[in-house]
Amino acid sequence: MKNRIKTLIFSMAALLGTVSCVAQQEAAQKTFKPDNASISQHEVPAWYQDAKLGIFIHWGLYSVPGWAKATELTLEETLEKDGGLTWFKENPYAEWYLNSLKIDGSATQEYHRETYGEDYSYYDFVQPFNKAVADWDPQAMANLFKEAGAGYVVLTTKHHDGFLLWPSEHENPFRENYYASRDIVGELTSAVSDAGMKMGLYYSSGLDWTFNDKTITSLMDLFTAIPQDPAYAKYIDQHWRELMERYDPYVLWADIGSPQAYDPVPLIADFYNKNPEGVVNNRHKMEITPTGFGSPIHHDILTPEDTVLDSISEKKWETCRGIGLSFGYNRREDVADFLSIDELIDSFVDIVSKNGNLLLNVGPKADGSIPEGQRTRLEGLGRWLKQNGEAIYGTRPWKIAAAQTTEGTEVRFTTKGDAVYLTLLDCPEGSMVSLQDLPIESASQIESLATGKAVRFNLEAGDLQLNFDEPESEAYTFRITVR
Repeated sequence: MKNRIKTLIFSMAALLGTVSCVAQQEAAQKTFKPDNASISQHEVPAWYQDAKLGIFIHWGLYSVPGWAKATELTLEETLEKDGGLTWFKENPYAEWYLNSLKIDGSATQEYHRETYGEDYSYYDFVQPFNKAVADWDPQAMANLFKEAGAGYVVLTTKHHDGFLLWPSEHENPFRENYYASRDIVGELTSAVSDAGMKMGLYYSSGLDWTFNDKTITSLMDLFTAIPQDPAYAKYIDQHWRELMERYDPYVLWADIGSPQAYDPVPLIADFYNKNPEGVVNNRHKMEITPTGFGSPIHHDILTPEDTVLDSISEKKWETCRGIGLSFGYNRREDVADFLSIDELIDSFVDIVSKNGNLLLNVGPKADGSIPEGQRTRLEGLGRWLKQNGEAIYGTRPWKIAAAQTTEGTEVRFTTKGDAVYLTLLDCPEGSMVSLQDLPIESASQIESLATGKAVRFNLEAGDLQLNFDEPESEAYTFRITVR
């Protein structure tokens, strides 16, 4: 229906000799009403489609102990084994420190008692955190993310422990002075904007352990722990609106849904009206479906964690993942727990080829410094993107996302304008790369993005052979100019 209306508008404009930009201006000024049908007309903005890489930041009180048992067990594995009991007891996420601390016999509980003593509360971390952030340099942090090639940043303004990273007018009713001594949200927003990136804000709307201190030991606990007090529904709405009005973010990134009494739709409508270029994820309202978790209201993007898709998704998606096993800083993790630069780049290229963005997480120490192992990987990704970013930024999925060479090397594809980009995820054996049955009839030129030089090739009936003589890299990218 939308396409037919658009065709009619342009036909009438041609007949009347008018200019179609008037209609475009009216569309840009569209007012969204506070109902799902209206906000569902919002489209994913071009800047987000083009950016491909965002940086997620998990930073808070949990960064002071910075500790979790570095287990490689996944939640999915333990769900099959024991309903998730093992995973929650030995949670690899350092940002879940408070919940893990309350589970008798957990490794976190043992570590906390040995390190801080029996009487040291999680909430006693407020003072050392606020002391540590005095040394934080927001511009240095933003510059690192820019060098990594990111187009946007998403900061955890409040995680499940309820601690705020900005001086809210709506303070926690249960814990006095429960917020950062610096306006971390505001200072980082300014630094990110100055570096030419867009700022997004994460807020834990589903869980707040100061409102509901239920210890979560299973997947079902995750949802029964959502505070259902109407006061909490009002509290999160006040926070969302304050964040939106004060910091003007480009992304509202909710987590684990919200109370039954809370309707996020009016908030989302107001957000779009304030910033038509805004993006909303699929976790503002969540429900359990036969195939997993779903959202009953409009969302611009799907946001699975640590997920790899088999094929191109028509719906825009963004996978979030840590460089290691945790999102928050975990001092127990070492290089063996981190993605290598090669693995990170391969994963990123694969995600982009299937219509996804990567929201790559960093877990700063309490003072805001990025641990060396994480920094090294950001820098490595940035180096590769400086040379090969043409095959990433501003691209869209091609007719197919993936293929293999006849020798078994994995290949991914993207496209932009009259170019198709072919990326080899590994170095092939020999000096010739061969692919068969590609959905491409002819090409006028193939160039290496690494060298800028034309590459000898032969293309017949979809079978491609190209000469390979590339400098060593984590992945090798070629521009195919299609006739």
